[in-house]
Amino acid sequence: MCQVFISADPALYACRARSVRLHGVATSIRLENLFWQVLEEIAARDGMSVPQLCARLHDELQAERGSVDNFASFLRVCCGRYLALQLSGGIPQDRSIPIRSLNPGRVLATEHARSATHPCPRQAA
Repeated sequence: MCQVFISADPALYACRARSVRLHGVATSIRLENLFWQVLEEIAARDGMSVPQLCARLHDELQAERGSVDNFASFLRVCCGRYLALQLSGGIPQDRSIPIRSLNPGRVLATEHARSATHPCPRQAA
């Protein structure tokens, strides 16, 4: 089992920091290269750069939640959800289809259907 994972190209899990502007303030985000690659794909689908995507996600998260805690972890989760939603059919694998053109309710329904058939294990208290 482990060979599937340990044979990954080390460049994929090497970290890299990129500078982005959030509310006019330059900040640095440090992620593994694999996540930067997924963010590049997500951004390209909607004609954005990665810094533009990060700023938009940050602004929308702040508007929804009121604060942004651990933004780098949030971006990693976004990447994982993007890939999982592609596998479940919620997001088309055709990269020419912009994500903004998709119906969020339908996309999220595929995620909810998947979690109903494959529930996450509960953490012990």
